This record gives sequence, C-alpha cells and structure tokens, in this order.
Amino acid sequence: MTKKAILFLSILLFVLSCNDDDTPVICSPSGDLSEIEYNPQDYNFEHGDCLPTMFIPATNTLTVDGVELGRHLFYDPILSADSSMACAGCHFPELSFSDGKKVSKGIDGLEGKRSAMSIINLGYLEKGLFWDGRVNTLEEQALVPVEDPIELHDTWMNVETKLRRHATYPTMFRKAFGIGDTEDITRDLAVRALAQFERSVVSFNSEYDKVKIKEEAIFSDSAERGFRMFFDHNQNQGQGLLDAECGHCHSDILFSNGEYFNNGLDAVNSLTDFEDWGRGLVTQDTFDNGKFRVPTLRNIALTAPYMHDGRFETLEEVIDFYNESPNHTGSNVDVNIRPLNLTEGQKQDLINFLHTLTDTVFTNNPAYQSPF
Repeated sequence: MTKKAILFLSILLFVLSCNDDDTPVICSPSGDLSEIEYNPQDYNFEHGDCLPTMFIPATNTLTVDGVELGRHLFYDPILSADSSMACAGCHFPELSFSDGKKVSKGIDGLEGKRSAMSIINLGYLEKGLFWDGRVNTLEEQALVPVEDPIELHDTWMNVETKLRRHATYPTMFRKAFGIGDTEDITRDLAVRALAQFERSVVSFNSEYDKVKIKEEAIFSDSAERGFRMFFDHNQNQGQGLLDAECGHCHSDILFSNGEYFNNGLDAVNSLTDFEDWGRGLVTQDTFDNGKFRVPTLRNIALTAPYMHDGRFETLEEVIDFYNESPNHTGSNVDVNIRPLNLTEGQKQDLINFLHTLTDTVFTNNPAYQSPF
C-alpha cells in the first residue's frame, strides 16, 4: 500500500471514528482555534427605568458573542443524553419561559415534582434560585439540569465531548471566551454562556410599566381598583376597598421579593408532614419546611398552572384560594395569609390588574427566540 493510500485511510478512519452519533462534527486533529478572531463586545441591553441594577459577576460579564452562544445552548438538545430535549423544552418564550404544564417531563418520560418556573428577570434575584433556593447563581443553576436524571440526564463530560466535536460550537466558544483550542471547551464556559443569556432575559414593557412607570397611559377603572387592592393603596382613599395582601410578597418592581414563604397551601399536623419540604430540604431547618420562593407575577397570565406543584389551573382559582381557604395549621404560615373576603367584583378587579403585567414586547422579542 502506498504512503498516500495509508494517509487517506488514516484520515478516513479518523473522520468515521468522530462521527458516531448525529452531532455535526469538526474533526480537526489539532483543534487549534487561535486564527479565529477574538474581539469581545459588551452586550448592552435596556433594563428599563423601573428595574434595579443587576448584579453581574466580574468573572462573567455579558458580551454579544457570549449571550449568543448561551442562546444557542439554551435551545440546543445537544445538552441532553439522547439529543431530544433542550433547556427550552421546559421554558417557552411565548409562555414567559415556563411550559404550561403542572410538572415537566425529562427525556426518559419521568415527571418532576415541581412546576417549571419562569426565568424572566432572574439576574436581579440575590436570594437563591429554583423553588427552594438550592443554588445562589445562574452559573450554578445552569449546571443542574444536564445531569438531573429526570431532566436532560446526560453527563457534563459527555456534553463537553459533543461540544468539542461540533461543527460550529468551537468557533462560537472562541469568539465568546477567547479559548485557543477545542479542548478548552468546558462545562464552566458552557454554563457561563447560559447564564449570560438568562441574564439578558428581562421583561419591563407591560401595560403596568406604561401606566405606573412611564406614565404614558392609564388603567381601566377596574384595573386601577385592582392595583390599589394589590398594593393596599386604599387606606386614605375613602373607597372601602380591602387590602388583598399581595404586595407584601410580590413587591414592586420585580413583583417578587425573592423570599421563601409557606402560603398556606397544605393543611399539616406538623412541619414534617409536608409532601414536599421545599426550602427545608436545603436549609435542614424544620421551620423552613413547606416554604417556597415567591415567583414573579410579571407575565403571570401566561404562566399557568400556578404554585410550585401546578395545582391551580387559572388565576381565578388562585384568587379563590387566597380569598377563602388558606390553611393555618402549619406554625410557619406567613402572617399575611388570611381569608380576604373579596366580592366577585373585587376579585375580577384584581385579576384585571394582573393582566396588566403581561409584556407582549418581551414574548415577541427575537433576541429571546430560538436561533435554529
């Protein structure tokens, strides 16, 4: 066999050995990326006048290429073991990055025990993520679903291999982080990119913002009454409207204070009787059992079903629960939880206000859509 034939056969065998699944591959023997331009540009996005300053770690500032890489990874099923499911499989932009299900299923058809939370405005939260606050940063959060057996059920080692062999990701990682070789692609860089994209996902263009922040419009009479009940702005108005007790936890302007509460969902004989211990699983403090992170109410009309276990299908069911039947049997139920005794008209006013928190500019923003 000639030297040329041997060389050709060697190259052919190398290519075939790389192509053992359906992932587009780049089979450069050296993996050298140094000739690809690395010129990071700051990613500037409008926070809106209403939102606080976002904490962005110095080790992961947002760049145009970093956010774009994160968007690709978020929508790419390459992060799952069988390439069938992406992060976006449980977070749809038209549903404010929730999934419309009581609980979600992973690639093996196994159901989780909690509803998928919306990921909007997560970059502003500083008191933990997930329903139970088990991680503190978006970088930590992005590590979890890939190896969770009821979610994407892969290993990061395998994902790293797939990303290194991919046709386009090595170039994208080079542009985002300045790596010199495909072997420099790591889970750390992947989750940094995902965190950059998630920090870019902000929502602040609702009717509420146009009325109360930008003062460019006015509410309907019903929504205005609902607003006053929500934030207890009726004390000196002489209108006889009740405090709906919402604003204590769903505080302006994020419509979540990021804290953890037992909102009276379940009647229990003791704090160890909760089916899901929630925050208590993380802190190992029995008094935290049954507590969950306060979700944002921005775009709440898009994120049904509601509560950590998706037990309520509609906003009407949620309002009826708070109006009539919060359970007070747990010693750690929040002090603001009480039957509200609102009339049917007052409940509708409150719901009409909640609909003003829907941001269609956000849901239609091409920056948050799939790049594929």
